[in-house]
Amino acid sequence: MTALTASEPSRDCQLCPRLHDFIAEWREREPSWFNAPVPTFLPPQGEDTVQLLIVGLAPGLRGANRTGRPFTGDYAGDLLYSTLIAHGLARGEFKARPDDGLELVGTAITNAVRCVPPENKPVGAEISTCRSFLVPTIARFPKLRAVLALGSIAHQSTVRALGERVAAYPFRHGGQLPAGGIMLFSSYHCSRYNTNTGVLTEEMFVNVFSKIAAFLKK
Repeated sequence: MTALTASEPSRDCQLCPRLHDFIAEWREREPSWFNAPVPTFLPPQGEDTVQLLIVGLAPGLRGANRTGRPFTGDYAGDLLYSTLIAHGLARGEFKARPDDGLELVGTAITNAVRCVPPENKPVGAEISTCRSFLVPTIARFPKLRAVLALGSIAHQSTVRALGERVAAYPFRHGGQLPAGGIMLFSSYHCSRYNTNTGVLTEEMFVNVFSKIAAFLKK
């Protein structure tokens, strides 16, 4: 299986030179960090049990890029994992480190861009290139019923990965539309910036997951 058809990039993926060089720089500065494309976080029961896929933007520098697990090590994970636990989509206790024992339930978490971008801002070519991993990631789950895209970039890349037109699926918080054979949900990203500025409240975020949980119970 080649890098362009695999669902996970290699540790030394060079498809995006800017991101590859940025990670190489941080490997020298922080050799104990993960500093590589962050793999999809799967439930222990395996991909055949996944009904919900959550798609974020990209690893945070001192979050997933440091720890090697999506949304682990920064504030966004605090809100995401506490909400997942509250809705039965994860179990255990989230302690912001990959060995905390937290387990997903029927859920997988990935990013539209697998490598940390400078200033948390991937460029269009990097988003497009990394979609070559998002497409097979979505396809790897035979019982997938729903995808939650966090933020407009993840939403647009997911729409394209599902073979749909972005113009037909405008991003909006709380969005719920059938796309590519599954139900696509959308939310503002659970970043500290969005919560600090009031763009996203905890209630708004929880409400999205309540809609997802209700859909999955049908």
